[in-house]
Amino acid sequence: MGECGERGIASCPYLPPGDDLLSAVSMRRAGLDRGEAFYELALRCAQSLWQRGLPAQAILLLNRAFSADLTGRETVLDHWPLPYAAMRWVMEQRGEGQFIGNPRRHFQHLATRMVEPRREVRSWRAWACWAIAREVFPEAPGDLAQIEREGLVEPTLVKILRELKNLGLPGEAELWRGVCGGE
Repeated sequence: MGECGERGIASCPYLPPGDDLLSAVSMRRAGLDRGEAFYELALRCAQSLWQRGLPAQAILLLNRAFSADLTGRETVLDHWPLPYAAMRWVMEQRGEGQFIGNPRRHFQHLATRMVEPRREVRSWRAWACWAIAREVFPEAPGDLAQIEREGLVEPTLVKILRELKNLGLPGEAELWRGVCGGE
């Protein structure tokens, strides 16, 4: 399954190696760059946080990776594609008692409150992660108050797939579809 970190937690096979010193603060190293180096650093930070037993924080760093400004031609994507599989793996593999919050609610809020840059594609990526969370945690409720207050209609998998095809990187929709099972 992969090497173990200091706490004996197996590494996520869908993420590059991290190290014990990486955290969300490490993202400052990227400066204003939001390209390939930023993306890989976010993935490495997510791995590091995962291996320290912090799945909720790892998810937040995967969110950061999804915000990278990529074209689809970056070499890092050959080894570490957009982290839909990593997102699912972290949600499914988190240990009993490890805080993860309510990922379904988290991604609903992220999708509906996204800001620029690249707001639209990032919002649909959040909906794609929401769909994964809904499968992994079918008992976890969405934010029903927000749904009612804003008249929010949760998107179907077909709609998410269509928007990822229209807005995402080449092959992104199919990559996500391979991770998200169905309605």
